[in-house]
Amino acid sequence: MKRKIVHIEEDKCNGCGACAQACHEGAIVMENGKAKLIRDDYCDGLGDCLPACPVGAISITEREAAPYDAAAVQAKMNARPLPCGCPGSQARSLDRHDQALETSFEERPSRLAQWPVQIKLLPVNVAYFNGAKLLIAADCSAYAYAGFHERFIKGHITLIGCPKLDDIDYSEKLTEIIRNNDIKEVTIVRMEVPCCGGLENAAKTALKNSGKFIPWQVVTLSADGKILD
Repeated sequence: MKRKIVHIEEDKCNGCGACAQACHEGAIVMENGKAKLIRDDYCDGLGDCLPACPVGAISITEREAAPYDAAAVQAKMNARPLPCGCPGSQARSLDRHDQALETSFEERPSRLAQWPVQIKLLPVNVAYFNGAKLLIAADCSAYAYAGFHERFIKGHITLIGCPKLDDIDYSEKLTEIIRNNDIKEVTIVRMEVPCCGGLENAAKTALKNSGKFIPWQVVTLSADGKILD
């Protein structure tokens, strides 16, 4: 099938390895000091690795390629060894913070401060944006992280979306929201999967295009609910 996929210009690659680290699906590896796309079906073509390359050696092209195989990627990630050398596993090990939260979920109220929350549905100018701390989150993230309401939604105005499902660029609307309101800070919460790179890039583009200097941070979650950075 003909589809979008990552293309690496070997002559431009400086061998820094940043793209291989940015590719959470293991589609890119370093061989003989150069980045290499090892399997077409590991790459979904969304380009999470593009902003990581300091020399512009990576682009998105459209060519004949095997379909993206999410199951093969998941099997590969499950088989990755842990830092201790043990076999990888998707079994979840809760930290103390999550354990404390999970013991009393039914007693805790929702921390959601407004409705709607989908980026597509939110108005650009509304009173609750003034003086707000924005949470721009991948919609999967609330399911992955057990204490999402307490850790991230509390005290924030929540905007959620998935660029892979919506197939749109959120940057224009996010730019208008940030530009036209008194936003105090922005927190971006994404999953480790490459498709979430679209949400992160849209939020960063919006911050840049708004013409404002606003404190911001990115939090990345693993598929089993751990905070990676």
